[in-house]
Amino acid sequence: METVLRGRSSEVRIDSQGPVVMIGEKINPTGQKKLTEALKEDNYGYVKELAERQLEHGAHVLDINVGVPGLDEVALLPRIVKRIVSDFDVPLCLDSGNPEALAAGLKEVSGKPLVNSVNGEHDRLEAVLPLVKDRQAAVIGLTMDEQGIPTDPERRLAIAEKILNRAVQLGIPKQDVVIDTLVLTVGADQNAAKVTLRTIELVRERLGVNINLGASNVSFGLPDRQTINQAFMALAIGAGANCMITDPVKLARSILACDLILGRDPYGKRYIVSTRKRLA
Repeated sequence: METVLRGRSSEVRIDSQGPVVMIGEKINPTGQKKLTEALKEDNYGYVKELAERQLEHGAHVLDINVGVPGLDEVALLPRIVKRIVSDFDVPLCLDSGNPEALAAGLKEVSGKPLVNSVNGEHDRLEAVLPLVKDRQAAVIGLTMDEQGIPTDPERRLAIAEKILNRAVQLGIPKQDVVIDTLVLTVGADQNAAKVTLRTIELVRERLGVNINLGASNVSFGLPDRQTINQAFMALAIGAGANCMITDPVKLARSILACDLILGRDPYGKRYIVSTRKRLA
């Protein structure tokens, strides 16, 4: 299964048999005071700096989220997207809970973007999926609904199937639906990661679609988060996840190592080139 994303002329393939695709997560003001202030001040220079740094460390796609309380996201998202598109030839992932902002941002994207995201809630599906269809974009589907995030892998699978079926009914190709099996912090629930890993296996086996994770949630509230994130990502990739919304500055090397070990990096070329570049 391949999900193809495009920038102006670049192309990224999320391939169930291929290497992990890294979506850079840092253009998101959640927990980032400096970015929040930059967006309030219309300081695009800092946004550009974050984009450059993530791409230098191996990000294949850039996630763009400008949701700051008090700012007009419907006006801000397309403005930031337009600037990013003019400076970088890379596929974008537009990240917003506001369908109007998504619609405005999608008008400024070149190529074929990824929309982050829909979930199993009826209203969310009906508000966002038509935008995805009209723009011929791809979409991330979160395995949660009106009742929240289930603790049962079979229930998460059912939500994933609901999202996929509705997308296909609207004319969105199956390969353009990427399922996010979600992960909660193991600091609050010791079984949280186990549920996610089992859900990955079920989605891979029964639906066959590509699988995304925002992997850093697993370590929230715990010390030495990077060690936990690295361990969880390795397990998730082994289970079948092949797309990560993450910080490539901290975790790209771990992902490249997983690809190498799983035979997705012929002769270790990508790992060796990246390592030499880092040490140069």
